[in-house]
Amino acid sequence: MNGAWRVHGLSVEGYRHRRSGAPCQDAWGHADADDATVLAVADGAGSRSRSDEGARLAVELATEHFARRADRRCPPGEAVHTLLTETFREVCEEFLHRTGGEAYDFATTLTVVVLTPAWLGHLSVGDGFVVLRAGRTGDGERQFHLLPRPAAVSEYSNETVFLTSPGAEDRVSTACVLDEGVDGVLLSTDGLAQAALGGRPPVPNASFTSAVLRSLDTPGDDPEGDEDDLAALLRSDRLTALNADDKTLLRAVRTGSTGRAVSA
Repeated sequence: MNGAWRVHGLSVEGYRHRRSGAPCQDAWGHADADDATVLAVADGAGSRSRSDEGARLAVELATEHFARRADRRCPPGEAVHTLLTETFREVCEEFLHRTGGEAYDFATTLTVVVLTPAWLGHLSVGDGFVVLRAGRTGDGERQFHLLPRPAAVSEYSNETVFLTSPGAEDRVSTACVLDEGVDGVLLSTDGLAQAALGGRPPVPNASFTSAVLRSLDTPGDDPEGDEDDLAALLRSDRLTALNADDKTLLRAVRTGSTGRAVSA
C-alpha cells in the first residue's frame, strides 16, 4: 500500500441533536508517522453526559498511540494483531487514567485503521465500520469490501460495547489486510450504516461508497464548497430518514505518489 493518502473527515450532528441543541457526539482524526497513516473515528454513547468529550479523547489518544507504534517496523500477520491489541490496551489505560472516576460518563466506541506500505491494520470496538476499495469486477466496476466487525454481545442483544465497558479488550475485532490493490478506505460510525451498508449479512452499498470516495479522488477547486456539499448530504432528509444519529465520514484515497498523507 505504498503511496501518499489524501485524507478528509467530517462529523455532523444528527437530527435529534440539532433540534435539542446538543453537541455532536462523534469525532474523527488522523495522524502520520513516517510511512504510516492512522485514521480513527469514535461515537460517544448518547445516554452518557460527557460522551462527546469521550469521543474526542478516544480519537486523540488513538491517533497518538497507534502512530507511535506503527512507526516501528512490524511484519504482517500475527504480529500486527498483537501490535493492534497492545496499542488498544495502552489507549484504554490512558483513557481511564484521564477520565478517572467519571469514565462511565465518557463512554465511546472506537474504530482505527493503520495504513503502512506492507499492511493495513484494523481495530474496532463498538459498532463503527470500515469499507475498503480494492480491485475490479470482470465488467471493470470497482469492488468494495466490508472489514469484519466485532461480534454482538449476544444474538438477542443490541448492547454496544464501549472503550470503558468491562472486558472491552475481549470484544475487540482486529484484522491485517495484505492487498496492494487497496486504494480507498472509508471509516464511519453507525449513523451511516443504513446508507453505506445493506443486506444480511451486510455488504457495502457500492453506489454510496463509490460516490464519496470518487469525490475525494478528484477534489474540486473549492474545498470549502465541497465540504459544505458533503455536510449537506450527511444532514439531508434522505439520510436522516434512514438514521437520525450523528454521522461521521472519514475517507482516505491513495494518490499514487510516495510521501505523507495530505489533508483535503
